Order: sequence, then C-alpha cells, then structure tokens
Amino acid sequence: MKAAQWDNKLKKAVINDVPIPVAGEGQFLVKIKSASLCHSDLMMDMRPDTEKPVTLGHEGVGYIEKIHPSAEGKGFKVGDGIGFLYIIGCCFECTGCLIHNLHCQKGTQLLQGFTADGFFAEYAVVDWENAIKLPGNLEITRCAPLFCAGITAFHAVDNCELTPGQWLAVVGCGGLGQLGIQYAKAMGFKVLGIDINDDMLEMSTKAGADAVFNSRTNKNHVEEIKKLTGGGVDAAAVFSNADAAYAGTIPVLRLGAVLMVIGLPINPLPLSTYDLVVGKYKIKGDSTSIPQRMGKAIEFSGKHNILPEIEYRKLEEMPQMIADMKSGKVKTRMAVVF
Repeated sequence: MKAAQWDNKLKKAVINDVPIPVAGEGQFLVKIKSASLCHSDLMMDMRPDTEKPVTLGHEGVGYIEKIHPSAEGKGFKVGDGIGFLYIIGCCFECTGCLIHNLHCQKGTQLLQGFTADGFFAEYAVVDWENAIKLPGNLEITRCAPLFCAGITAFHAVDNCELTPGQWLAVVGCGGLGQLGIQYAKAMGFKVLGIDINDDMLEMSTKAGADAVFNSRTNKNHVEEIKKLTGGGVDAAAVFSNADAAYAGTIPVLRLGAVLMVIGLPINPLPLSTYDLVVGKYKIKGDSTSIPQRMGKAIEFSGKHNILPEIEYRKLEEMPQMIADMKSGKVKTRMAVVF
C-alpha cells in the first residue's frame, strides 16, 4: 500500500510502498477513508531517530476491514465507519490512563504518527478501545479532524464553565479555533475570534463568530472587546501556540474569568501567580484526553452537524502540505481521501 512517511535520515516526508499492517491483539485493521494534517504532525523531533520511516498522521477515519478475534464482541462489526484516537499499546484502565493515556503505568504506549505508524496510508491498525462509530449524518470524508482537533476543541469549550449568553474568546482562529467557534455557538455562547490573520478571521465569521478582532493591526482591540462584552470575556480558549497569544489574552479577561490552555508554546506562560491567588482569573487545560470522554464530543458533533472546512489534497502532496502548514498559508484543515 502507499503511505506518506517521515524519513528521519532524509529529514523530509516521502511516499513509500509498505506492507499492509496486520491487526494484533485487541485491534482492528481499518481501511482508511480520510486522514488530515494537524499542526502537531510538524513536531518532527518527537519521532524516533531510527532508519525506518514512520507513517505520518494521527487524525483519521475509515471502515473496519478485519477484527482480531480478541477484539470481537465489543460492539463493532466489519464495515462499520469509525473514528479513533491515536495512543495505542496502553491498558486504557489504570490510574494513569484515566487521566491521559500518555501516563499508562504499563509504559508500552505508542503515539501513532510519531512512535508508531499513523493514518496517512491506505490501511492502519487501531486499538478497539480507541474506536467509536461515526454518526450516520456526518460526511465521513470531513470527519478525520474531529479525532484530534474536534475533540480537543469540544473539550476546551465544554469545560470553560460558561452558561448560555456569556462571552467566549477564541484566540487563534485556525482549523482548531474554527471548530471551537462552532461548538461554542451550538452551546449558546457569544463568541469573538482573535487572530493576527485576516483570512482566519474571515473563516471565523463564517463559522459563526459574533465579532472578530485582529490583535496585530487593531491597536484598540482590548478596549473594543471590553466595551462589546461589558468588561471582558467570561472565558478564553487559546488555541495558538504563540507566546504573544497568551500574553495578549490576559487583558481581555473579565474578573474571575477562565483561561483555557490548549496551544503549547515553547516558553513558560507569562502568568502572575498573584493574579491566580486573588482570583483575577483561573486556568484550566484540556486536550484530546481519553477515549472514555470521546463519545460526548462525537455525539454532540453529530447532533449539531459540526464539521470542519476541508481542503483536499493528494497523498503525494504531503511534502507540500507540510510546507504550506509551516508557512501559515492554509486557512482550513488539509486532508487526503483514499
């Protein structure tokens, strides 16, 4: 089969012919229908320094092709359209796994697309615990980003402690932020988007944002936001990994607001411990989390028909896809359909 892989010797993405994988204990063999590129896929230093290339991609959906005998009777059948998370080889039930599968006490966990082969290939194996059936009303070719970006965005919005009618700031309005806007509107929140890219802000308006602000070109955006919201937003979800995004979010928070940490900057966050102690704002964080939380996010997505905008590419375009994402040229998620 064809697979887009990261070749650590060549330090670039390549398209290779590789064997179709075989489902092991507790696994499905999945015929991949679509896989999408995420900013996390650009973290090349997370991949092992080995001579064997690793298949890229940790956002994927597809159809069950084969079920290992040990994974039978789990509520799935051959032909089911499924989505799945990407940490395999863990136990899914220890104390660590109930916080995040990266903390599995077995210590055998692997990240597909990084330390194990991922989903930019015609077939892949997935652990049955990671899988969920896709709602029938969702177009499968647009579903791949839900299984990292979508679930993360849902958790970020769902856990920001807002009630309908309150204000949420979505900071960083790329594909992840655009999904966050859709979820927030479906939950009844008022939403404003903050970014430094007018193209992203235009997409945010299409996604349903009530107002958008370019924090680079609009020098009065803090004052304008406070006027619009009556003193500041009730919560902010920062999807950007830029230091400036976090530093610029603090001034637009209302007293007692929630700051959701989603984007992962290289440097420590510029936060005041005094502000935290006196309750000026509080901090929470979220992520794709664990499979046990996945159902609520996917059910909500199906109920409200929440799907990302997709730019479709060919598998052979993977090097260019990576270059385009690095350059910031892409306004939506990029996906390959098999």
